[in-house]
Amino acid sequence: MSQSPHTVDNPFTGDVAASVEPTPPEALDAVLERARAASRALRALSVEDRVKLVLRACEAMEKDTESIARDITRQMGKPLSQARGEVAGMAGRLRHMAAIAAESLADIVLPPKDGFERRIAKEPLGVVLDLPAWNYPLLTAVNAIAPAVLAGNAVIVKHSPRTPLCGGHFARAFAEAGAPDGAVQALFLDYPRTEQLVGDARVDHVLFTGSVLGGHKMQAAARERFLHIGLELGGNDPAYVAPDCDLDKAVENIVDGAMYNAGQSCCAVERVYVHRSLYERFIAAAEPLVRTYVLGDPESDTTTMGPIAQPWHPAELEAFVQDATGLGARLVTGGRPTQVDGRGRFFEPTLLRDVSPQARLMREESFGPLLPVAPVDSDEEALALMNASRLGLTASVWTSDRERADRLARALEAGTVYMNRCDALDPALPWSGVKDSGRGVTLSALGFDALTRPKALHYRLRF
Repeated sequence: MSQSPHTVDNPFTGDVAASVEPTPPEALDAVLERARAASRALRALSVEDRVKLVLRACEAMEKDTESIARDITRQMGKPLSQARGEVAGMAGRLRHMAAIAAESLADIVLPPKDGFERRIAKEPLGVVLDLPAWNYPLLTAVNAIAPAVLAGNAVIVKHSPRTPLCGGHFARAFAEAGAPDGAVQALFLDYPRTEQLVGDARVDHVLFTGSVLGGHKMQAAARERFLHIGLELGGNDPAYVAPDCDLDKAVENIVDGAMYNAGQSCCAVERVYVHRSLYERFIAAAEPLVRTYVLGDPESDTTTMGPIAQPWHPAELEAFVQDATGLGARLVTGGRPTQVDGRGRFFEPTLLRDVSPQARLMREESFGPLLPVAPVDSDEEALALMNASRLGLTASVWTSDRERADRLARALEAGTVYMNRCDALDPALPWSGVKDSGRGVTLSALGFDALTRPKALHYRLRF
């Protein structure tokens, strides 16, 4: 029985932005078999040849920057300038992983032992299923695609229902680059059939980027298998503004870190703790910056904040605000769903002060343009509040004292801790979460580890 096409609305116009046919069951079997064959072909290539292949695919995508960026904007609403930036960011991550591949994937040669040679080889797993998120559909995809192919794996990309066209850009780029047939394939499945695919024995590794609930569903789908699933989940990312910081720079960067991509980022600043000595100045400096965002057509160069991607989310964001104000928070600006000239599903850039630690905003991921702020009296109080969440993706400390930042960083329960920056990934560093923010690592030299298996080579050279 055929399934009806899946349609995606443009969050600004309401028109159909994409319509895709779900991959039928009979075609899915062929996809898996092509991937198995491609994994064998990729494994037979040298790392140097895989690097060349990946770089050619990168160039193919960069050549199509404008069309890819418009696809992203029309499907999920981010301003076109930011979508172009995502293409560039994707290319930067891919090139970094390519640059470190040879060294990262080389055999580990152990110290000499009389009469023996001992090595640890890193072998590809086979077929990797990549389940990226819609908020950064290229960046969350390339975190798996680049290291997987470089390590000799084939990749099947099943993108989010919000951005179903984005996986196809990778598949076409690798085909244009001369990759083995099936090296990178894109398909679209509904949730039940995605869960079935996770349980298929022909899939060797899964990387899921999305919600905590989605992560639990992926684990449940693999319950009959000894399968490692990489999970990149949500964040409730805190910032601490210490009394010795550069306040103007801190405010500027924190507001941007909360509002970029309409706050729809797992590493966006989601809550701020400001030392009481700077608290009123922080609020006074943040308010005009929050008010400067221009909501509008995301394809217009004058727009600095696009609409909210998911239809139900503006109401959820309003509920977060109402919960906070009900617990005593004061709304400084924003706080409501809105439209621009009768179009789009927007949410006003929002600043709240005096937010209770019991408010949902301070404990859960809001995923919107909300900036809740609360005062603290010491580093110790800030640390305790920053760790008081089941999520632990990133945290930031704003201070002129490197030792203070390092002391707090060592105690913070987060996969990444920043000093004087936020909402940024460096592909040379591992990307990971603790607690309910995920499991496993992407990017950096460590990002290859989940996509390879170690093989012990123990050679007796003489008796």
